[in-house]
Amino acid sequence: MKRICLISIIALAPIALAGSVKAQLFGPKMKKPSELIQKQAQLKVNQKLLAQATPDNTHIVVSLPKQRAYLMIGDQIVADGPISSGKKGHGTPTGHFTVMEKDPNHHSSLYGDFVDHSGRVVRAGVSALIDSAPSGTHFAGAPMKWFLRLTGEGVGMHIGILPGYPASHGCIRESAEGAKLFYDYAKVGTPVDVGDF
Repeated sequence: MKRICLISIIALAPIALAGSVKAQLFGPKMKKPSELIQKQAQLKVNQKLLAQATPDNTHIVVSLPKQRAYLMIGDQIVADGPISSGKKGHGTPTGHFTVMEKDPNHHSSLYGDFVDHSGRVVRAGVSALIDSAPSGTHFAGAPMKWFLRLTGEGVGMHIGILPGYPASHGCIRESAEGAKLFYDYAKVGTPVDVGDF
């Protein structure tokens, strides 16, 4: 009996050793991208305060560290929604702004795709400032629905992908329902504070 166990241990030792070496060489198992993306809390709305909100009595506060935007009446939070701000190298500007323009169906003049005459995307994710159009194509700006412009350089708030971390080219991306709500309760001139709140 002892002889069989000893033979089994000797036979299995290379397999155990190989697993140990593999773990040392390659480290722990890599996580899938979906496991790395932080799940953000959904839009929260105080319905009692929302009933009192108008474009004349609201203002917006954007917290870059929290990746949240707040629709406010005074110091009370009407709505609290997830955002994705500017990534490294394309940071969202901070400071005090006012809504300069409202456009329900805005398209970027800087970022988008080159498309052919039938609307087929020929080159995706381009910058109109850097990339040149392939022959027979034209630039189609990325859609920025429920756009609230904050700067003359094109930074604003609009619908976008929310991966759970800063990922935009400077704009403040919002969920579909958040962007629509903020759009509806803002006007040209609405104050917007963006910073480390």
